[in-house]
Amino acid sequence: MQLIIQNLKKTYANGVQALKDVSLTINQGMFGLLGPNGAGKSSLMRTIATLQEADSGSITLGDINVLTQKEEVRKILGYLPQEFGVYPRIDAVTLLDHLAVLKGIANKKQRKELVEALLHKTNLWNARNKNLGGYSGGMKQRFGIAQALIASPKLIIVDEPTAGLDPAERNRFLNLLSEIGENTIVILSTHIVEDVKELCTDMAIINKGEVLYKGSPADAITAVDGKVWIKSITKGELETYRANHTIISERLIAGRPVITVLSETNPGDGFEQAEADLEDVYFTHIFGNAQPA
Repeated sequence: MQLIIQNLKKTYANGVQALKDVSLTINQGMFGLLGPNGAGKSSLMRTIATLQEADSGSITLGDINVLTQKEEVRKILGYLPQEFGVYPRIDAVTLLDHLAVLKGIANKKQRKELVEALLHKTNLWNARNKNLGGYSGGMKQRFGIAQALIASPKLIIVDEPTAGLDPAERNRFLNLLSEIGENTIVILSTHIVEDVKELCTDMAIINKGEVLYKGSPADAITAVDGKVWIKSITKGELETYRANHTIISERLIAGRPVITVLSETNPGDGFEQAEADLEDVYFTHIFGNAQPA
């Protein structure tokens, strides 16, 4: 099964053009959607999840028209939005059972078996009788995946799922997503480059509503390999380097700015070649089109 998005456009009432002619083909497995806050990722995810209308374009999931057959999509969709609410005074077993009823699973024995399996899968079994209000951020995210997996969805959308998680919870969550992605289309929408690097075999970079790159992380890194250069400079030199080089990232190390530039050839002037990684790819597409003055 494939998710095929063609020429999708969306402009909000305030004039913000959130999606500009977006076209993507997404296969089974983990697909990373990278972009900064406000890039259009959530608008795209909400449109795929049948939560908002598109102005024009098409989305198909297998033989289902996502934009017109919303109820059919919802039967095979699992969705974990960036922010989702839980009933704080209800335990995980009770709420999952209730959600399974809403998904159309009427048989009580079937629901019980499903809920137990989901709690084991998401490593929440030992906390199954604990009220959700007492869950940590990572536990709530894993509960979110549990509810998204009800009814064995063919498509799962997770929007910024690891934001705010500590390293241990982030690893648990990413391992869970990786396992799920073996048999399902999983779209991971995030601004965290490492999440995509570790999980996804295919990806896209989106900014200001436009797709800037579509392909594998490995191919993306190969495209900038040998073109990434770094140098430690003083703060007073920063504006001069901005004016004369395509700077794709800046960071402070021990109080001194370290700049990364994109150049086909050695810029000289003390620059050293750096091994390219996916973060360089991301910054190149987001910031690298701005040429020096």
